[in-house]
Amino acid sequence: MSSESLLGLRRNRLNAPLRNLASSESLNPKKLVQPIFVAESLKSPEKMSSLPGVFRDSQDSILSQIESDLKNGVEHFLLFLVPEKKSDDSIPKSFYKNVIGTIKSKFPETFLWVDTCLCSLTTHGHCGLLDPKGRIDNISSVRRLSELALCYAESGADGISPSDMMDGRIRSHRNILDSNGFQHVPIMSYSTKFKSHFYGPFREAAESAPGHGDRSSYQIDVRNREDSILSSIRDTEEGADLLMVKPGITSIDLILPIKEQTGLPVGAYQVSGEYASIAMLAENGFCKFEDALKETWQVFSRAGASYLITYAARRGKEILG
Repeated sequence: MSSESLLGLRRNRLNAPLRNLASSESLNPKKLVQPIFVAESLKSPEKMSSLPGVFRDSQDSILSQIESDLKNGVEHFLLFLVPEKKSDDSIPKSFYKNVIGTIKSKFPETFLWVDTCLCSLTTHGHCGLLDPKGRIDNISSVRRLSELALCYAESGADGISPSDMMDGRIRSHRNILDSNGFQHVPIMSYSTKFKSHFYGPFREAAESAPGHGDRSSYQIDVRNREDSILSSIRDTEEGADLLMVKPGITSIDLILPIKEQTGLPVGAYQVSGEYASIAMLAENGFCKFEDALKETWQVFSRAGASYLITYAARRGKEILG
């Protein structure tokens, strides 16, 4: 497919909420994405001590949380699904379909992105499947992840957001979505994602800490500027519609060069460790939480971020004024 044809398809996937997210205006509440967690094992909401204002929700409580967030101006949600039973062999489709389908049935006005990864599902906590020697098996991982992407789309997800960093997964996801009638479903790729020490609180929320080793074999080395930019270029060529840098603050120098080299909207993920750091400063009286958070958002905007994933998106109207 030519680059012009590919660009045309991308434009066709940009409905009103996506145009808000991808526009060149400064960050505003319509350009903020709220992460949400649904854990199959929970019967009621569970506070996150490391992430003030953030909860792990049950399949029922997530509905009241989304209702509240919508009233506060949130338009985009990034859903993390945490199954009760871990498995390296199967996908808990009934759980996934029930949560996604119920949310979209009750709140059709939401734009629901679903994080596409295996770390919360696998017994070992890695983002892909392992071979008999305990190494990442990229081919089988991409195949399983694409099955997951299709499951999400069939369940009613508005967009998928691959975070696993397996090679070739964007092309594979685009192919399986397109061949099954989901050409309209956009891909918001974690296209430049570093191995980082700032993911700890998230891994607690998503039950996704690796049981052994680390993720250096598939996440980008923070010292490697060239590969970090090439990673987003590769995802662009494979069919991603929106790109992302993660962690946000430690990747802020890459937003503009990636945008210039790809021509696509580039967002940032203000990750759990960044959010928790600000909260801890505020709790100890070293800053006012809302003011410090707003400052970081202004910096992301100054750096050219088209959108921002932040755990405080539900307070966007209040903080931005």
